[in-house]
Amino acid sequence: MRGLLVIIGSLLMINNVCNGLLTSRINRMSSSSINYLSREALWFNQTLDHFSPYDHRKFHQRYYEYLDEFRIPDGPIFLVICGESACGGISNDYINVLAKKFGAALVTLEHRYYGKSSPFESLTTENLKFLSSKQALFDLAAFRQANVENPWFVFGISYAGALSAWFRLKFPHLTCGSLASSGVVHPILNFTEYDKQMGESAGPECKAVLQEVTQLVEQRLPFEGEALKTIFGASELKVDGDFLYYLADAAAVAFQYGEPDKLCIPMTNAKKAGEDLVGAYAKYVNEYYVGTFGVDVRSYTQEYLKKTTLSDSESGDRLWWFQVCSEVAFFQVAPADDSIRSSKIDLGHVPTTRLDFIYVHLIDLRLYHLDLCKNVFGEGVYPVVDATNLYYGGTDIAGSKIVFTNGSQDPWRHASKQISSPDMPSYIVNCQNCGHGSDLRGCPQSHLVLEGNSKNCSSPDAVNKVRQQMIEQIDLWLSQCHAAAISSM
Repeated sequence: MRGLLVIIGSLLMINNVCNGLLTSRINRMSSSSINYLSREALWFNQTLDHFSPYDHRKFHQRYYEYLDEFRIPDGPIFLVICGESACGGISNDYINVLAKKFGAALVTLEHRYYGKSSPFESLTTENLKFLSSKQALFDLAAFRQANVENPWFVFGISYAGALSAWFRLKFPHLTCGSLASSGVVHPILNFTEYDKQMGESAGPECKAVLQEVTQLVEQRLPFEGEALKTIFGASELKVDGDFLYYLADAAAVAFQYGEPDKLCIPMTNAKKAGEDLVGAYAKYVNEYYVGTFGVDVRSYTQEYLKKTTLSDSESGDRLWWFQVCSEVAFFQVAPADDSIRSSKIDLGHVPTTRLDFIYVHLIDLRLYHLDLCKNVFGEGVYPVVDATNLYYGGTDIAGSKIVFTNGSQDPWRHASKQISSPDMPSYIVNCQNCGHGSDLRGCPQSHLVLEGNSKNCSSPDAVNKVRQQMIEQIDLWLSQCHAAAISSM
């Protein structure tokens, strides 16, 4: 392992030559147009089971470093947590701006099992038993302890944002503070608030059109399901529940990632023009959700989620579903009334006559999720949401020096901490296209702009105000860390 301790020691030796700064090298522009500061993979020898005194197995966990902005010798270390997907490097988002301001080194650790950090070659349910947020937090702690004792600050978005907050909660002695951007610290079994926020973010006109699309799909699905799925390029989704879930997700991402106009403008225009709304929605799904956003339709099939080979699981879908099904749930279900997404899922029998249709058994989306968990992972895998919230505290998290940020249009904010408490400020970024992680990624979040530039946000001032508040908290807590270190000498 080439750790920070070795690298920073080397930098100290050459400090008089180059003032401690290495030549900046942005060496990634991938097909998704995401820019990276570093893509050079390094490896940490990680413990497989942190809770067993007898299991001494190890696995290689991938991580990355970016030291161009590091201020020798006492600059802080910004640990950027990678979440529920493969980690391709250190993204050039707003954290790089913060690194420049504070003279920080950036390091990021890939989450166990995801990407190249899998302990096993087969992802069977039995082999996934070490995949949990608790094990992941100890991974971060072990990595942190193996490196330099400079002040550390932890960052994360979404699930990684939750890990950031939980890390500060469980290991306050290992970090000066944390930023939880869209941090989903409150696992929820019946997550109806997600759909409600979609409706609020859409506005009355767009919401009504999307509800009409759902009704039309539900009416047509029992009688012309195959043809309907073909329009959406989703003929391989044989289970009607999978298809309806796919359509719901396609709408959700527009609001979640700060691009509501990509969905609402064409749909409301189609309604005004008297066009076929299902056809208009299919055009959006095919062009944006699949074409631009890059979603793989097959990932919605339960047969795909059952695949256990690493080559079939590079997207992380099976892995995240396991965490959903075993720990955090976040089942996005329809509210009792006024929902956008479908509240009904066919059990698998496609009726051929109207009389047959009357006797079709329907279940709600929550049961659909539980059935999926059982079908994909077998008996005994169930989301222990109450236990997870008891362990971490949910929105009553009793940590300190944690900044929570959320986008006003992001449906996930209802699983985050939105009310400030002493030493744990919470800020809402208010703008028409402020979604998931907008404080660090800019707008829209799904298309990373260099250094999280806020110019594409509908209200840049709102984004910049929250960023200034973040900076003040980071500055304060790092200063307190420095003061404590000096007083202990």
